[in-house]
Amino acid sequence: MNRCCIPIYRLAAIALFTFAIVFNIVAQNNGLSTATRSFSDRFRTIQAHVDGNDQLPPIISFKSNDRIVISFDELAEEHSNLQYSLIHCNAEWKPDNLVESEFLDGFNYAEVGDFQYSRSTTVHYVNYRIILPNENMMPLVSGNYLLYVYRDDNPETKLLQVRFQVSEQAVGIYGNVETSTDIDHRARHQQLNIEVDGGDDLSLDDLSNRLIVVVQQNARNDNSTTITHPQFITGKRAHYSHLRPLIFPAGNEYRRFETVSTLYPGMNIEQIDFANGIYHMKVHTDSVRATSGYSYDITQKGRFRIREYNSADADTEADYVMTHFELKLPGGMQAPLPIYIDGDLGNRVIGPETQMRYQPSEGVYRTAILLKQGSYNYQYIMPDLMSSATAGIEGDFYQTDNEYTVSVYYRQPGKRYDRLLGTAILKSAVNNNH
Repeated sequence: MNRCCIPIYRLAAIALFTFAIVFNIVAQNNGLSTATRSFSDRFRTIQAHVDGNDQLPPIISFKSNDRIVISFDELAEEHSNLQYSLIHCNAEWKPDNLVESEFLDGFNYAEVGDFQYSRSTTVHYVNYRIILPNENMMPLVSGNYLLYVYRDDNPETKLLQVRFQVSEQAVGIYGNVETSTDIDHRARHQQLNIEVDGGDDLSLDDLSNRLIVVVQQNARNDNSTTITHPQFITGKRAHYSHLRPLIFPAGNEYRRFETVSTLYPGMNIEQIDFANGIYHMKVHTDSVRATSGYSYDITQKGRFRIREYNSADADTEADYVMTHFELKLPGGMQAPLPIYIDGDLGNRVIGPETQMRYQPSEGVYRTAILLKQGSYNYQYIMPDLMSSATAGIEGDFYQTDNEYTVSVYYRQPGKRYDRLLGTAILKSAVNNNH
């Protein structure tokens, strides 16, 4: 519909409706995590990536032709009437005070109209897709964005939320990852050195006091770090070196498994069964790797890719499989702290679905997660472990291939939001010859 032809009274009603949605969403998020996640067991397999490369994080350049692709499934035989809206967030991923007309060109709600039904699967589902920006929604400013999905007849209840970023790419971000750190030498940690070149647009005061640098290791939320002041400045460059928050436990290469076939066990799959109308696959029993030394492996850094070996369109032809995990600690002992599965398979959320549960009669930890067929990365973490979440089970080895996403924000005087000036991905270089 042509916007100029919409009657005034309808515009007013639309504005009030959208405001009510956004206000309620912000209220729901007061004090809650804004991480990508589902709030309903019916909605699963959330993916967000740059159009054309499903292994890149959901970051697009401001005022470019880049597009973000967001997809998810609803376990149902019929589609739902779904809508989505956006919220602008600050550098800490908390909703800021911008009204929608300040960060968005268009109406802040739209129908999720791109959907397809699953074909020849034991578990019926509907696959939905959203592409941003689009003719209904165009970001007006850079920064962090949170997309919410809800039913059109119940906008107060969010079904899922997805993070993505819009970057100005207005600064130069340079750096490297070292294995000789300020606290150990080629042992258990990796240390980042980062330089931000502000060019002619940022003053010395801006570089010193108004930049916010956020670093994530392999897209994890549990160990991200924020730096608000550089170590020193030379010319137009802010240097972030020898800072304790930029020293990360190195972790280990992610574990892998594949459920691409329901006929034959894939990589690291021990057993396939069909029971109660659904396929079950058991991942080989895992053990502690912290004491067994480092072994190089090519991984997807915790990501997954939907695959079905005999399908033309895995998005709608891959089945859902109850995937069983088992972890045995030395001597069948019980760990002193809770253990969780980390990876995009659980949206990096520390919660009940990804928690391993100890079986005292057998001396093992187990859990089962309903996952769509594909290739998956995962690891076991203990978030409450003081030394590092990975130290107890996976171990920390300086040789580990890690990706560090660096986001540089600018808290500009007089502005009510954090501009995202640039992003970059730094990779550890130990295994670059493989």
